[in-house]
Order: sequence, then structure tokens, then C-alpha cells
Amino acid sequence: MSILPERNPYSHKGDYGHVLCIGGCRGMSGAIALAGRAALTTGAGLVKCAVPGTVLPTVAALSMEMMTAPLPEDRFGRISLDAYREILRLGEAATVVALGPGLGRSLGLTALVAKLYREIAKPMIVDADALNALAERKFDKTAFPRILTPHSGEFARLLGRPIPKESPSTQQERIELACDFAKRTDTITLLKGHETIITDGKTAEINQTGNPGMATGGSGDVLTGIIAGLVAQRLSPWEAAVSGAYLHGRAGDLAAEKLGQESLTAGAMIDSLHYVEIGMTIYS
Repeated sequence: MSILPERNPYSHKGDYGHVLCIGGCRGMSGAIALAGRAALTTGAGLVKCAVPGTVLPTVAALSMEMMTAPLPEDRFGRISLDAYREILRLGEAATVVALGPGLGRSLGLTALVAKLYREIAKPMIVDADALNALAERKFDKTAFPRILTPHSGEFARLLGRPIPKESPSTQQERIELACDFAKRTDTITLLKGHETIITDGKTAEINQTGNPGMATGGSGDVLTGIIAGLVAQRLSPWEAAVSGAYLHGRAGDLAAEKLGQESLTAGAMIDSLHYVEIGMTIYS
């Protein structure tokens, strides 16, 4: 079936959801902009990037279509713990939250991520340094949908132990580890790789799209934005995770056909989303 319904001619931007992207810091402002751009290109009606005040002009300049919101920051240009109440306020208007791209690391951010993960009553996609922050805390199950998108290194930190490198001979063990983790944490977990594993702890899907050229900076931020954009349009978290992995890989494949794997960039993946039949993608 189609993953998205045909758009009503009388609809407006509010019908397609509001994504709140939280992240960015001095030196990594591009990550949160990539996530926001990917959410917009996937079809979200509104996207707002909440970022440290000093990087806001940079993020705003990277996409004219995104809204921005300044957050309190520390002396190193990272979001500070003092941003907690402002983020909760911004979250009230959001359909879905994407947390982590370009966030950076600090003790204050570790505490902030734990509080936001526990308390924001909206679906949330958690990526990048937000995953590393969670790995430093024993995080409890929440009553709200949570989609975690770790690569192998981040997943090992979440587990607190090494995991096998991806290969045909280790894939079954990786599937079992991901399923056990998702069940224990009550999350949807995407273990990213050559064949990304998507599991809710009860079932698992293996994504077949994508190519080695996608092993480049910002690729994961694009995936986060795609999934957020699908959740904003009222797909279930499970549908958004499975379909988002497919769309991400398919966009990467189209970009590689045009540019070659060596020249593939995260921005090119977003541009290629324009040529993916997002609304008609078959969800299995």
C-alpha cells in the first residue's frame, strides 16, 4: 500500500505536521540543518530547528524554508541545561521531535537529554550525540514513542559492550542484539549499516536499499529528518522507521547513480529525495 495518502487539494501546511529538530553546536551547525531539510523534503508541513543562539544565523542561512529558535548556550556554543523549559515550550507545538544531530557533548547536555527523553510527550527520533548522552545514563522506558537510530559504535555504547562488526556471518547475532535491546527499552531501534536492522523487539525488518557511498558525514542526520518528516505526516512510528530507512537508501542509490559513490554527500541525498516517489513507496 502507499505509505502516505494522496494530499487533499484543500489541505494546508498544518495538516502535514510540525517537526522540532533540537541540536547543533559551534562547529557542527550543518548536522541539524540537514535533518531539518530532509524532514521538509520528505513532506513535513513545518520544521523548526532549535539551536544555540550563536549558530542560529548559520542554520537559518542553510535553508530558507525552516524556522529557527535560539536556545541558551554554554561558553563553548553548545545547548545548555538552562534550555530545558524553552525546549518543553517549543515541544508543545510539535508533532514530532528529532533530538541529537550536531548536539555535541557536555555534562549539561547529558542531563538535558535524559530529561527530554523522559518528559517530552511526543514521538521522538534520537540520534548522534543524544544517543551517546543516553548511554551515560540508565534510561527508563517512557510512555511515548521513541525511535533510536544508532550506528554500530553508538549501539555498542548503549549496550555497554562491543558488538560484532557487520558481515554476513554476524548479521543474525546483530539482529538478536537489536531485538533484545528494543524489547528491553520499549523502543523502535534502527541499527544502521549495510543492511540496516529495524526492530520493535517483536519483529525485525532488514532494509535492502543503500550503497557504500552513503558512509559519509551527515548521512545519519538525513535519515533522522526523513523519519521525523514521515511521523509528522501521521505515519505510525513503525511505518516511519521502516519506510524512512528505505527512502534514505533509495535516495542514496539515485544520488550515487548520478554522482558516483565517491562523490556522494548528505546534501545530494536530500536533493535526490525529490526524485523518489515518497507518497507511493510500498511499505511491506
